[in-house]
Amino acid sequence: MNMNPSIMRQATATRVSALATNKVLRNTYSLLSMTLLFSALTAGVSMALNLPHPGLLLTLAGYFGLLFATSKFRNSGLGLVFVFALTGFMGYTLGPILSAYLSLANGGQIIMTAMGGTGLIFLGLSGYALASRKDFSFMGGFLMVGILVAFLVGLAAVFLEIPTLSLAVSAMFVLLMAGLILFETSNIIHGGETNYIMATVSLYVSIFNLFTSLLQLLGVMGGEE
Repeated sequence: MNMNPSIMRQATATRVSALATNKVLRNTYSLLSMTLLFSALTAGVSMALNLPHPGLLLTLAGYFGLLFATSKFRNSGLGLVFVFALTGFMGYTLGPILSAYLSLANGGQIIMTAMGGTGLIFLGLSGYALASRKDFSFMGGFLMVGILVAFLVGLAAVFLEIPTLSLAVSAMFVLLMAGLILFETSNIIHGGETNYIMATVSLYVSIFNLFTSLLQLLGVMGGEE
């Protein structure tokens, strides 16, 4: 039986698109796993050496500088180098924060709870997006505005030293990062993101911010002063 050429071309294009999407997913989750391990390693080294936190301004400069470099070289081998530089740097900044929590009576429990919560949220939302195949691209504009507003309010809370505002920002970031995980996973599935380096960075940032936000919220609930 002869098949219509247009139908054959469409079927071939669909198979090629599916293979490309699966490749991006595999590469993204493989690289994400490696960057999380590397980030944990640099955080551990930072804690072991009792390194000081670089401060807000240097952290922002390092983050946005390395993020820019990663984006610029995302289609070359240098992109991988900058991904590990970015995640390693963020791991280093996390080390002193974890050390501060470990100095609390229940600090270890707070950290493990935040880590477990982050893992459950990430796996649950990623699994839902992968299984349902729903398109969450409609969330893009809302997430962009929400993250920008939360970032600016967070800066204001730091400079004005308003603890309650910082907690509100942490709660906002938990919701926004959950949305970003859904959005980015959906973006990969539906071909909106074809570069696994940038997909990895987006998911890593979501996990990092989700963890630190849960850490702050649980710290207050656990009696942190």
